[in-house]
Amino acid sequence: MTSPQSLIEKAGVARLPTPYGVFTAHAYRAMSDGVEHLAVTMGEPAGEATLVRLHSECLTGDVFGSLRCDCGEQLNRALQLIADEGRGVLLYLRGHEGRGIGLAHKISAYALQDKGLDTVDANAALGLPIDSRSYEMASAMLHDLGVTTVRLMSNNPKKIAALEAAGIPVAERVPHAVESNPENHHYLATKRLRMGHLLK
Repeated sequence: MTSPQSLIEKAGVARLPTPYGVFTAHAYRAMSDGVEHLAVTMGEPAGEATLVRLHSECLTGDVFGSLRCDCGEQLNRALQLIADEGRGVLLYLRGHEGRGIGLAHKISAYALQDKGLDTVDANAALGLPIDSRSYEMASAMLHDLGVTTVRLMSNNPKKIAALEAAGIPVAERVPHAVESNPENHHYLATKRLRMGHLLK
């Protein structure tokens, strides 16, 4: 298995005060492409059964509060749950916009969704992958932080499989669903029915 040190370098660490409490921000840079990722921690992340969220970058949801997805709410919920527990890690994975297709392509896919396509068919209609995200950097960051096993806040089986394959056992999956709204109801149903997400 490729060592974490060959995949990433730690670029900086600083205190990160938030409305949910004071976290520590660990900036990492991927050695392969220079993309920068962030690990936001509270308490001592190293060890077993660490509460962890792998969060894919979503500018529209995380920053602008878009109701088309559940990303912003999931981000805030994860920070709150980590703060409640006093220990955990949120990995903010950049380059994952639109499940890896990028911001401009995601907006184009949104336009197709407004014409009736679901999130899967919209990507396909643009000739783009349905989901091209890699979680290699996530596992490398967790290894660097000394995390040995995780309680993963996720509804996505692919994230569980990716961590397990990288030698980080998932001791527990913590369901991480938020309430749907009229704008994202169909999107969430598509994730459940066509992408295998563990949603009710």
